[in-house]
Amino acid sequence: MSGGEPLLSGFEDPEEYGFETRAIRAGQPHDSRTGGVVTAIALSTTFAQDGIGEPRFGYEYARTGNPTRHAYEQCIASLEGGSDGFAFASGLAAEDALLRYLEPGDNLLLGDDAYGGTFRLIDKVHGRGGLQSSAVDLTDPESIHNAWTPSTRMVWFETPTNPLLTIIDIEQVCAVVHELGGLVVVDNTFATPYLQQPISLGADAVVHSATKYLGGHSDVVGGVVVTSHEGLAEHVGFVQNAVGAVAGPFDSYLVLRGMKTLAVRMDRHCGNAATIVDLLSGHNRVSKVLYPGLKDHPGHDVAVRQMSNFGGMVSFRLTGGREAAEKLAMSTRVFTLAESLGAVESLIEHPGVMTHASAAGSALEVPDDLIRVSVGIESVADLVADLERALATV
Repeated sequence: MSGGEPLLSGFEDPEEYGFETRAIRAGQPHDSRTGGVVTAIALSTTFAQDGIGEPRFGYEYARTGNPTRHAYEQCIASLEGGSDGFAFASGLAAEDALLRYLEPGDNLLLGDDAYGGTFRLIDKVHGRGGLQSSAVDLTDPESIHNAWTPSTRMVWFETPTNPLLTIIDIEQVCAVVHELGGLVVVDNTFATPYLQQPISLGADAVVHSATKYLGGHSDVVGGVVVTSHEGLAEHVGFVQNAVGAVAGPFDSYLVLRGMKTLAVRMDRHCGNAATIVDLLSGHNRVSKVLYPGLKDHPGHDVAVRQMSNFGGMVSFRLTGGREAAEKLAMSTRVFTLAESLGAVESLIEHPGVMTHASAAGSALEVPDDLIRVSVGIESVADLVADLERALATV
């Protein structure tokens, strides 16, 4: 991380404090001049120096380091249990910085149920530069051995996955990959550090679209990387400064503000999602519900072990096929038809046409009868009534 205050100025022992306390205090000392309890939005692009090469407070130029961004980076590092955090202008910019650790000719194994944008970045952008990649079923550790090549250097996956909500055993995958000499990156966007902390389970790095649950209010785009791997930290910090796709001060402030309420929002997201799952399970218009909280979900036991709750994302398939899925997505009133996820308002989408269109025709293609909902924090009775009414139309 760039210069500035220590991790918890005036709050020196983070390990003795709970998640919610650190979300509010980690990296966020009271203003030394005014006593302000909220981290200031530092808009300055340059900072005074006491001498040549002697920045007064550790900051020189805003691309290299900014006090608001620094507080944000320290806070997310604390919540994820990592040593270093890096904030970017988007989730894909954060992913790009990690992928640049690999060289032309290297091979990456990608979970076979990944976000379409991640697949596009790996296959269409880095693939043109010589990066090789394969989609692998990471629920079966033996598939890693089968797909491994002398040039494989990294395994990348989400859990729960987007949009099929597959659960991957982080600890098991890390053990296999590390034995083979590779690195593991986990996209923790769906679970958030409140429900799951991959670094504690062996992951080398964690990536987030901070646009989603971390920000939580559909008003900021951002991404973060957290790691305790010295080589990755050095690399990501260098790329962050050299490429410059950094989070701006106001965006940093918005995500930092969002993280203060992450725990209470996630509790509500999880509770509302469980009620929605109850509605969908057994409904005659629904052929299958995909949610790790269900006991018959293939990854339920793993989810119980590595997550503290099951999240606010729910996917389901309709008996009426694609036509019914598209009609349902167009028929809700409280659930808004829109891309993205993880914010206070409930959203509904048809992944095959919307967020995962770039995966069409690939190993990551999703079923065309699939609906994904991001369950918000509205009155759950309103959400249930909205889905009941919309389902009756298909």
